[in-house]
Amino acid sequence: VDAIPVALPLKTPMKMSGITIATAENVLVRIEAADGRVGWGEAASAPTMTGDTLGGLVAAVRDHLAPLLLGQDAFDRPALVPAIRRALMGNTGAHSAVEMALLDLTGRAGNTRLIDAVAPKPLRTTVKPMWLLGNATSEQDIAEAHAKEREGFHFFKLKIGVKPLADEIAATLAVRAALGKKMPLCADANGGLTLANAKRYVERTRPAKLAFVEQPLPHDDLAGLKALAKLRVPIGVDESIHSLTDVTATARAGAKGVSLKLIKLGGFTTAYEAAKLCRRLRLKINVAAKIAESSIATAAAVHLACAVPNVDWGVSLTHFYLAEDIVRQPLAIRDGAVALPQGPGLGVEVDEAAVERFRVK
Repeated sequence: VDAIPVALPLKTPMKMSGITIATAENVLVRIEAADGRVGWGEAASAPTMTGDTLGGLVAAVRDHLAPLLLGQDAFDRPALVPAIRRALMGNTGAHSAVEMALLDLTGRAGNTRLIDAVAPKPLRTTVKPMWLLGNATSEQDIAEAHAKEREGFHFFKLKIGVKPLADEIAATLAVRAALGKKMPLCADANGGLTLANAKRYVERTRPAKLAFVEQPLPHDDLAGLKALAKLRVPIGVDESIHSLTDVTATARAGAKGVSLKLIKLGGFTTAYEAAKLCRRLRLKINVAAKIAESSIATAAAVHLACAVPNVDWGVSLTHFYLAEDIVRQPLAIRDGAVALPQGPGLGVEVDEAAVERFRVK
């Protein structure tokens, strides 16, 4: 079991509240079975979301999780995963990458898709990805949106909470005017607004008819969430969701939907359970990968998005933002959609030479 740190270059830096990302620092988990078969997993470092740094991810896998897996039967995953979770609290990114690699490995060994191990009846076979807009000016956002529209993207998310509030409001209204009334559009503050500014943003952008406003407030501000929910604009939560308990708590506070990320919930199985809980709580779902994951973790996100009860709030696939991928055939958008990979396991083939090229020494 190997933990491989990589630094993957983005096409352009992504600026969001509190951080600008120019290079994706991710850990790859490579599990090789006695017969030579290999399974892969991936998790992005996310110091401001999960607390996972690249060094921490590597140490968690190498020093704590890998020793518990050596010599075990990979098909015993339903028992292995709870055991390694008991052995190491938190470190959700590391747990997610390890479970992903186990699912990939056993899928390849049994010639079945990853999704079949957790959700035997997929609800969809394609997903329509959204595109994130986070430029310095609304003119740049509009130009990029039109370019991506021609490529097949038909759902857009504005990154807010990084410019003066008046500029954010003006940019939102300008992008809406440029894209037309029917184009799905939402905004994501990554917890970067105060309650007063969030209220002002929500009120002033009503004409834009945003599908939802994601994580306007800090992750633990449930009182603020409750106050904001009274304004009758759908509020989504992302950074607030790290467990099933969080899903329930934010729903009670007035959230109308959640963003499910594998690295926050510790893996595919828990994320799927969270999705089923969302259905019971009548919450909308956004399935998202972290900026920026390769087609390894993106494939897992597609499997999840094809399994969950709804993806009314879109699917964020982030390998599109990389200058180079580390699989032989990166997942592609065709006719506005990304297809569920049909090969065994994750359904993507890793280019180990590319992995070595981007390995952090």
